[in-house]
Amino acid sequence: MLTEVVRDYAAMSSVGASIIFADAMKKLSRGERYNLGLATGNTMITLYTELAAKFNTARADLSLLSTWNLDEYASDDHTPVAHDHPLSYWKYMHEMLFSKFDPALGFKEENAHFPDPASPDAYDPAITAAGGLDLQLLGIGFNGHIAFNEPMREDEIAVEDFGRLPTRVLPLSQETIDQNTKITAGGDSTLVPRYAATMGMVPILSARKCLLLACFAEQEKPLRDIQAKGAPTPFLPASYLWRHPDYHLVYTADKITL
Repeated sequence: MLTEVVRDYAAMSSVGASIIFADAMKKLSRGERYNLGLATGNTMITLYTELAAKFNTARADLSLLSTWNLDEYASDDHTPVAHDHPLSYWKYMHEMLFSKFDPALGFKEENAHFPDPASPDAYDPAITAAGGLDLQLLGIGFNGHIAFNEPMREDEIAVEDFGRLPTRVLPLSQETIDQNTKITAGGDSTLVPRYAATMGMVPILSARKCLLLACFAEQEKPLRDIQAKGAPTPFLPASYLWRHPDYHLVYTADKITL
């Protein structure tokens, strides 16, 4: 595990973009496919602008880039929210990253993957068939979740069983709904869907590299709790990253929401 504390959000974004770019170019420059796991949210906005600029400047062959998002919101009937929904992660990724790629680099719409709430069981086999994730970009919830793998008590699920959770549809906790209402929904809780399809712990922990970015003061407590625990616990889903063989945390606390 590598922990890197940086001065501010701009530095976190720059460091994160450089890590992803360098890792991706090792394969793209050799004509090999690269599978990049993506996260959403305010943490990643500047990183994506910088990452797209790096790919554009390097004239990378983005026809070889496949992306795999952690989540997509689901309607109450467990179908994906519309692409024009204000909080759609499909919409977010196209606005924040894909639209910034130089079209001449050949990024393909069909290579942008999202978990489908209508058939979540298909996601993990698709990732495996593609060769697995080369790098998974992650944020951390204020309650310690990664993706929408929400905390659970150890009397609800065994430590090893939590680490084996697959991609699935699940209800969001009230804490996560409240957090997303403040950060991404402009204070309007009616915009936040109550369900999401989320990448499970299995594909996340199977990624060859995991990169976790944190920039909110409220994220300091779960990160400190994970350090104090020193072992995986379902109550802090991000704690499972501690036993990952190539885990990099880049942290600053200059953004405050509360």
